[in-house]
Amino acid sequence: QVQLVESGGGLVQPGGSLRLSCAVSGIRVSNNAIGWYRQPPGKSRKLVAAIAISGTADYDGDVKGRFTASRDNALNTVYLQMNSATPDDTGVYYCNVGGEYYSGSYWPNEGSWGQGIQVTVSS
Repeated sequence: QVQLVESGGGLVQPGGSLRLSCAVSGIRVSNNAIGWYRQPPGKSRKLVAAIAISGTADYDGDVKGRFTASRDNALNTVYLQMNSATPDDTGVYYCNVGGEYYSGSYWPNEGSWGQGIQVTVSS
C-alpha cells in the first residue's frame, strides 16, 4: 500500500522560503517519477514540478527559478524547496509518486496521493 505524508507547510512572508517534504512508503522514489502539485483556494490542482526517474526535474513557468524539486533515495523522501515566495504560491501542496513522466509533463498515479499540506504566503 502506497502512503505519502507531506510536511513542512505553514505561513511564510512574501520573499521567504519554505521546504516541503513528502515521506513515501510502499513505493521506491528512486524507481519512479514524481510530481508536486498545488491547489490554490477555489481552483483545481495544477502540476508545479516533476522529477523523472533519471532525476531530471521540470517546472511550471510560474515557479521556474524559484522552486527546486529533489528526492533522497536513502530516506525515500521527496522535497520541494520554495524560494522567493509570492502570494500566488498560496495553496494546498500535494506530492504524487509513480505516475507517467514524458517530456517534462507528468500524469499522476491516482492511487498515490498524500493528504496535502497548506502553504500560505502572506505578510
